[in-house]
Amino acid sequence: MAILEIRNLVASIEGQRILNGVDLVVRGGETHAIMGPNGTGKSTLAAIVMGHPRYRIEAGDILLDGESILDLKVDQRSRKGLFLAMQNPIEVPGVTNFDFVKTAVSARLQADEHLRIGKFILRFEAAAKALNMGEGLSHRFLNQGFSGGEKKRNEILQMSLINPKIAFLDEIDSGLDVDALKLVGEYVTNMKSPELGLILITHYERLLDYLTADHVHIMIKGRIVKSGGAELIRKIDTEGYDWLKAELGIDELEEQKIQYSLGSCAAKTLSPGDKL
Repeated sequence: MAILEIRNLVASIEGQRILNGVDLVVRGGETHAIMGPNGTGKSTLAAIVMGHPRYRIEAGDILLDGESILDLKVDQRSRKGLFLAMQNPIEVPGVTNFDFVKTAVSARLQADEHLRIGKFILRFEAAAKALNMGEGLSHRFLNQGFSGGEKKRNEILQMSLINPKIAFLDEIDSGLDVDALKLVGEYVTNMKSPELGLILITHYERLLDYLTADHVHIMIKGRIVKSGGAELIRKIDTEGYDWLKAELGIDELEEQKIQYSLGSCAAKTLSPGDKL
């Protein structure tokens, strides 16, 4: 059983502190949802765990199966079993969807293993059909000309074929209509197993109607401030986050300043080409 441990993680970008001591443990078979207002570090956490080079780790550690991965590059972390379904998947002209996923899967094989191409083609086509991606997906260039919903479903297709140990799903619900959201939720639910730990990053409670979370965490000002279960989702759905800010003594004006600062920093330093 895989286990991801994030211990007192503190991180910044260009001198701007973004994470302020995040603690989180995710085991295989568990589904965790991370929620919170805009600009609180949710997507940043996923990017840092995957090894985005623009962020600086100031304190803390990230362990996968008991071993620190702080010194590993993005591809090395992926080979060890981490996966990120991106919030904004990029388009890659000239590289077909099939070749991209085949290369990713092949890179994770052991030295004495070989990809059985015929069996893999069948798996690819079955996943594309189940996610309603249409015919000819394998020959289309990666995400080029895709709608927002198609890009998100394509990320889930990649995850199902790559078969990671721990997967971050960063706002996979954005860009999906109700039918597509239900389709993705059911597909990911069918993937749940003791060998896969899931972290869902979302603003909207509707995703959790189709994909049940075992643990719910609220992130504010770069740290997890409250954890719970389904009751926490219901409270947020009816009352928003103001009750929690009041409970924690968070100043609304100061919160807006922090969100503005984080947004400005990200816009200035991160470009589409930087996406993982």
